[in-house]
Amino acid sequence: MSQSTSELRVLRDLPQVMRDGTKLYADVYLPQGAGPFPALLERTPYGKDNSPEMQVGAPPFFASRGYAVVIQDVRGRFKSQGKFIPFHDDGWGPNRDGYDAVEWIAAQEWCNGKVGTIGGSYAGATQYRLAPTRPPHLGAMFVRESSADYRTEWVYHGGAFELAFMLSWTLRWQYNNLANLAQGEAFTRHKGILEKALNELESWQTYLPLYPNPLVAGLEDWYNEYLSHPEDGPFWWQWDIGKMHQEVDTPVYHLGGWFDIFLNGTLKNFVGMKQKARTQESRKAQRLIVGPWIHGPLNMGTSLQGEVDFDPDASRDYNQMRLPWFDYWLKGIQNGVMDEPPVKLFVMGENKWRTAQDYPLPGTAYTNWYLHDGGKLSPQNPTGAEQADTFLYDPMDPVPTRGGNTLGIPGGAYDQRPIEDRGLTYTSAPLEQDLTIIGNVTCVLRGMSSAPDTDWVVRLTDVHPDGFSRLLCDGILRAQYRASQTHPELLTPNQVYEFTVDLWATANTFKAGHCIRVAVTSSNFPRFDRNFNTGGNPSAAASGQIALNTVFHDALRPSRIILPVIE
Repeated sequence: MSQSTSELRVLRDLPQVMRDGTKLYADVYLPQGAGPFPALLERTPYGKDNSPEMQVGAPPFFASRGYAVVIQDVRGRFKSQGKFIPFHDDGWGPNRDGYDAVEWIAAQEWCNGKVGTIGGSYAGATQYRLAPTRPPHLGAMFVRESSADYRTEWVYHGGAFELAFMLSWTLRWQYNNLANLAQGEAFTRHKGILEKALNELESWQTYLPLYPNPLVAGLEDWYNEYLSHPEDGPFWWQWDIGKMHQEVDTPVYHLGGWFDIFLNGTLKNFVGMKQKARTQESRKAQRLIVGPWIHGPLNMGTSLQGEVDFDPDASRDYNQMRLPWFDYWLKGIQNGVMDEPPVKLFVMGENKWRTAQDYPLPGTAYTNWYLHDGGKLSPQNPTGAEQADTFLYDPMDPVPTRGGNTLGIPGGAYDQRPIEDRGLTYTSAPLEQDLTIIGNVTCVLRGMSSAPDTDWVVRLTDVHPDGFSRLLCDGILRAQYRASQTHPELLTPNQVYEFTVDLWATANTFKAGHCIRVAVTSSNFPRFDRNFNTGGNPSAAASGQIALNTVFHDALRPSRIILPVIE
C-alpha cells in the first residue's frame, strides 16, 4: 500500500524474502521526486510503526533531505515471519537477515545502490552484528548505544545478572509478541499473566528463585536460557562482535552515553574496529562520541540526566548530528566531517566537550589512589600497618540502586549519600586544583569474606563542597569470577584474595575544593541480582546467609582505585 504527504511517499508492508524463505516486512519512506536515492535502514524489534527512529522523526527528517528510509520488523516481531531469538539471525550465522535486507534495498528501483544503517540499542545490535558480513552495498553506519559482548554488557556484568533491565525487557517483549500466538485460551492466559506482572514489576524483581521464572513458561524462553548460562563460553561467543572486529570494512560512527547501560560495548567496538578493522581505510573511518546521557535517543535532547543538569551544551539534536555522516559517505558531499577529530567526549564537572585523536586518550596517566585508615583516600601508598575495615552484607536487605548505567529503573547521575552508610567509604581531602579523568576506571581490592561467594560493588563519586556525592561510574564483581569468567572458583572463607572491579569508564573534572570518593559494598539491587553468599547458583537460591566482608589497605595488602588522569 502506498500513501504520500507533501514531503514524502510511504510504501507500507513491503515483503523482503530472506535466504531461508522467511518474509520480513518493512515500511519505506521516500522523498518526493523520481529518485533513485541513497537509503537508510533501521532493523527494529520494537515495531516499525513506533520504533525509536519513528519516535525521533527520522523518516521525515531524512526523506526531506533526499534519503529513502526503510524501517523493518526483525524476524519474529510484529509483521515479520519467523521465530524471534535475540541477536540470533541478524549476523554471520546461517541466516543473515541484515545482509539480505541491505542487498534487497540496494536492488530496488528507488535506491541508487548506496545503503546506510541507523538505530540504537537492539537496532544498534542489528547493525553491529551486520557489519562483519560486509554486504557489498553497505556504505556507512551510525550506531547508538549498543554492545559488543552480550554476556558482559547486556545480560551479565562482572558475573552478576542485570536483573532490572532483563526482567522488564523480557516481559515487555513477550507481551507485545503475543500477537504471534493464535487467539484462544493460551493467548488469553499469557496476556493476563504478563499484564499483571508488568503492573507489579517491583514485586517480581524480588521474586525468588530467579530461575526458572514462571512468567515466561510456554513462551520463547530466552530469559531462563540466559540464566542457565552464567559463565562465558561458546553459548555467548556465537554472538560476540568483539571476536569479529577484524572482519569489519565499514565506516561506523559509535555513539554512547556515560550513563548508558551499553557504554562499555560502545567503547569496545570503537577501539576494536579502529585497531583491527579489515582495511586501513575502514580503521581510519571509525568515529566516537560520548555524552553525559542515559539510554535512549530522546535523552540526548536534554541536559538533565538523573538528578544533575549538565548545562545546555550537553544536549544534541540526534538527527542533525547524523546527517553530515551520511551526506559524506552516501552522497559524497565534502562537508569536512572526516576532517574533525575522531573522538568527541563530554567532560562532566567542567561540562564541556573535548576532542581527541584516539580512545583511550593519548598521554593518559593511570594513577593509583589508595584506601587508608579512617575512610581516607590519597595518592600515597600505605607504608605500615592499617586496621582493616569490615561490613555486613545481608542479601535479604540489599543496598538499593541509585542511578548509574542502568535501564528499566531510573539511571543517570544521582546523589549517593542516602546509601553510602550501607558499606565503606573512602574520601580524599578537598582538592587543591582541578583534576580531570577521562577513560576506564578500575578498583583493585584486597579483601576476604566469611562466605564462599559474595559480590564486590564499587562506586566512584565526585563530592561537591555542599556534600552532594555525584555518581560518576560503578562496577560489580561476583567473587567466584575473580580469576576467570569461564571457570568460576569459590572462595575459601576468611582467606585474602585480590579482586579487580571494572567500573567501566567516565569523563569528569573534579573541581578544586571537591573530593574524590570510593564507596565499597556488596549489592546494587534491583539493577543486579543478589548474591546469597552460599556458594550455590545465585539464580536458583530462595534464601541466603549474611556475609562479613573485609577490605584491607595496609602496606602488604594495599587496595586502590586506578584513575585515568589527563594532564
